[in-house]
Amino acid sequence: MNIKINDKEILELTETQKKVICNDIMSEELEADLKRRVQYALMHKYEQCFKRLKTEWEPKLKRAGVRSIPLDDEEFAELVFSQEGYKNRSQREAKEG
Repeated sequence: MNIKINDKEILELTETQKKVICNDIMSEELEADLKRRVQYALMHKYEQCFKRLKTEWEPKLKRAGVRSIPLDDEEFAELVFSQEGYKNRSQREAKEG
């Protein structure tokens, strides 16, 4: 079983590894279970990153005079990304280095 992101393989489970997992998970549910776990891990990471982004940027937006902050998460993130002072992690670390 191969797990890919953008057609690039990031993990290959051997038959033995799948059998080990199926010791605890019904073999008929293996694929669905693994998909659910990958989705959970990525969405949990997104939610934690968004929470930190919001905590950092709500006060900055207020100080910048923004009078309307979207309730929609995607719209809020795009508002932050459009700010002149926004830098992603790579940009922040490049500036420090």
